[in-house]
Amino acid sequence: MYQEIFKKYEPTKDNLIYILHDIQDNHPQQYITEEAVLSVSKYLNVPINHIYGVITFYGMFSMKARGKNIIRLCESPPCYLKGCDNIYRKLKEELNIKQNETTEDGLFTLELCACLGVCGNAPVMMINNDIYGDLTEEKVVKIIKDIKGEK
Repeated sequence: MYQEIFKKYEPTKDNLIYILHDIQDNHPQQYITEEAVLSVSKYLNVPINHIYGVITFYGMFSMKARGKNIIRLCESPPCYLKGCDNIYRKLKEELNIKQNETTEDGLFTLELCACLGVCGNAPVMMINNDIYGDLTEEKVVKIIKDIKGEK
Protein backbone atom coordinates (compact mmCIF):
# COMPACT_ATOMS: atom_id res chain seq x y z
CA MET A 1 0.00 0.00 0.00
CA TYR A 2 2.80 2.44 0.85
CA GLN A 3 5.24 1.13 -1.76
CA GLU A 4 4.40 3.88 -4.26
CA ILE A 5 5.29 6.51 -1.65
CA PHE A 6 8.45 4.68 -0.57
CA LYS A 7 9.67 4.56 -4.18
CA LYS A 8 10.00 8.36 -4.10
CA TYR A 9 12.42 8.37 -1.16
CA GLU A 10 15.72 6.76 -0.29
CA PRO A 11 15.39 4.57 2.82
CA THR A 12 17.22 6.99 5.12
CA LYS A 13 16.10 8.49 8.40
CA ASP A 14 16.47 11.95 6.84
CA ASN A 15 13.37 11.23 4.73
CA LEU A 16 11.11 10.33 7.64
CA ILE A 17 9.20 13.63 7.78
CA TYR A 18 8.77 13.74 3.99
CA ILE A 19 7.42 10.20 3.95
CA LEU A 20 5.02 10.88 6.84
CA HIS A 21 3.69 14.01 5.10
CA ASP A 22 3.22 12.07 1.87
CA ILE A 23 1.39 9.24 3.63
CA GLN A 24 -0.87 11.64 5.51
CA ASP A 25 -1.57 13.76 2.42
CA ASN A 26 -2.57 10.66 0.46
CA HIS A 27 -4.91 9.22 3.08
CA PRO A 28 -8.55 10.22 2.41
CA GLN A 29 -8.98 11.16 6.07
CA GLN A 30 -5.61 12.93 6.28
CA TYR A 31 -3.97 10.99 9.06
CA ILE A 32 -1.23 8.44 9.71
CA THR A 33 -2.41 4.96 10.68
CA GLU A 34 -0.63 2.50 12.97
CA GLU A 35 -0.19 0.30 9.90
CA ALA A 36 1.64 3.17 8.19
CA VAL A 37 3.94 3.63 11.18
CA LEU A 38 4.86 -0.06 11.09
CA SER A 39 5.53 0.07 7.34
CA VAL A 40 7.68 3.20 7.64
CA SER A 41 9.60 1.63 10.52
CA LYS A 42 10.43 -1.41 8.40
CA TYR A 43 11.27 0.63 5.30
CA LEU A 44 13.60 3.06 7.10
CA ASN A 45 14.81 0.60 9.73
CA VAL A 46 13.85 3.14 12.39
CA PRO A 47 12.32 2.21 15.77
CA ILE A 48 8.57 2.65 16.02
CA ASN A 49 8.89 4.83 19.13
CA HIS A 50 11.06 7.28 17.17
CA ILE A 51 8.37 7.61 14.50
CA TYR A 52 5.68 8.15 17.14
CA GLY A 53 7.92 10.78 18.72
CA VAL A 54 8.15 12.68 15.43
CA ILE A 55 4.39 12.41 14.81
CA THR A 56 3.48 13.68 18.27
CA PHE A 57 6.09 16.45 18.24
CA TYR A 58 4.93 18.09 15.01
CA GLY A 59 1.44 19.58 15.12
CA MET A 60 0.90 19.07 11.39
CA PHE A 61 0.74 15.29 11.85
CA SER A 62 -2.28 13.39 13.14
CA MET A 63 -2.97 9.80 14.10
CA LYS A 64 -6.68 10.50 14.24
CA ALA A 65 -8.99 10.56 11.21
CA ARG A 66 -9.74 14.11 10.11
CA GLY A 67 -12.05 15.92 7.75
CA LYS A 68 -11.55 16.79 4.10
CA ASN A 69 -10.71 20.39 5.07
CA ILE A 70 -8.40 20.96 8.01
CA ILE A 71 -8.80 24.37 9.59
CA ARG A 72 -5.79 25.51 11.61
CA LEU A 73 -6.51 28.66 13.58
CA CYS A 74 -3.45 30.52 14.83
CA GLU A 75 -3.52 31.37 18.53
CA SER A 76 -0.14 33.10 18.76
CA PRO A 77 0.08 36.35 20.77
CA PRO A 78 -0.42 38.63 17.71
CA CYS A 79 -3.47 36.63 16.60
CA TYR A 80 -4.79 36.51 20.16
CA LEU A 81 -4.47 40.28 20.52
CA LYS A 82 -6.33 40.73 17.22
CA GLY A 83 -9.25 38.53 18.31
CA CYS A 84 -8.57 34.91 17.40
CA ASP A 85 -10.69 33.92 20.40
CA ASN A 86 -13.72 35.49 18.68
CA ILE A 87 -12.83 33.69 15.45
CA TYR A 88 -12.52 30.39 17.33
CA ARG A 89 -15.92 30.93 18.96
CA LYS A 90 -17.46 31.67 15.54
CA LEU A 91 -15.87 28.60 13.94
CA LYS A 92 -17.18 26.40 16.76
CA GLU A 93 -20.64 27.89 16.29
CA GLU A 94 -20.65 27.59 12.47
CA LEU A 95 -19.27 24.05 12.40
CA ASN A 96 -20.84 22.77 15.63
CA ILE A 97 -17.50 21.27 16.72
CA LYS A 98 -14.70 22.06 19.16
CA GLN A 99 -10.93 21.86 18.88
CA ASN A 100 -9.66 18.61 17.32
CA GLU A 101 -13.14 17.51 16.33
CA THR A 102 -14.52 16.76 12.87
CA THR A 103 -17.92 17.74 11.55
CA GLU A 104 -20.47 14.95 11.17
CA ASP A 105 -20.31 15.23 7.38
CA GLY A 106 -16.52 14.78 7.48
CA LEU A 107 -15.98 18.09 5.72
CA PHE A 108 -14.05 20.03 8.41
CA THR A 109 -11.67 19.41 11.29
CA LEU A 110 -10.84 22.33 13.59
CA GLU A 111 -7.34 22.60 15.04
CA LEU A 112 -5.46 25.33 16.87
CA CYS A 113 -1.80 26.02 16.14
CA ALA A 114 0.99 28.09 17.66
CA CYS A 115 1.92 30.19 14.63
CA LEU A 116 1.34 30.28 10.89
CA GLY A 117 4.03 32.90 10.26
CA VAL A 118 1.83 35.65 8.85
CA CYS A 119 1.48 37.80 11.95
CA GLY A 120 1.03 40.98 9.89
CA ASN A 121 -2.38 39.67 8.83
CA ALA A 122 -3.60 38.55 12.26
CA PRO A 123 -5.90 36.91 13.06
CA VAL A 124 -5.09 34.14 10.62
CA MET A 125 -6.24 30.63 9.79
CA MET A 126 -5.11 28.05 7.29
CA ILE A 127 -7.52 25.70 5.54
CA ASN A 128 -5.56 22.89 3.94
CA ASN A 129 -2.82 24.89 2.17
CA ASP A 130 -4.66 28.22 1.87
CA ILE A 131 -4.02 31.11 4.28
CA TYR A 132 -6.82 33.48 5.28
CA GLY A 133 -5.84 36.67 7.11
CA ASP A 134 -7.33 39.79 8.64
CA LEU A 135 -10.22 37.59 9.74
CA THR A 136 -13.52 38.81 11.07
CA GLU A 137 -16.47 36.71 12.16
CA GLU A 138 -18.24 37.69 8.93
CA LYS A 139 -15.28 36.64 6.77
CA VAL A 140 -15.14 33.27 8.53
CA VAL A 141 -18.82 32.59 7.83
CA LYS A 142 -18.32 33.47 4.14
CA ILE A 143 -15.20 31.29 3.82
CA ILE A 144 -16.97 28.28 5.34
CA LYS A 145 -20.03 28.79 3.13
CA ASP A 146 -17.84 29.13 0.04
CA ILE A 147 -16.07 25.86 0.80
CA LYS A 148 -19.42 24.14 1.38
CA GLY A 149 -20.65 25.55 -1.92
CA GLU A 150 -23.40 27.56 -0.23
CA LYS A 151 -24.41 31.10 -1.12
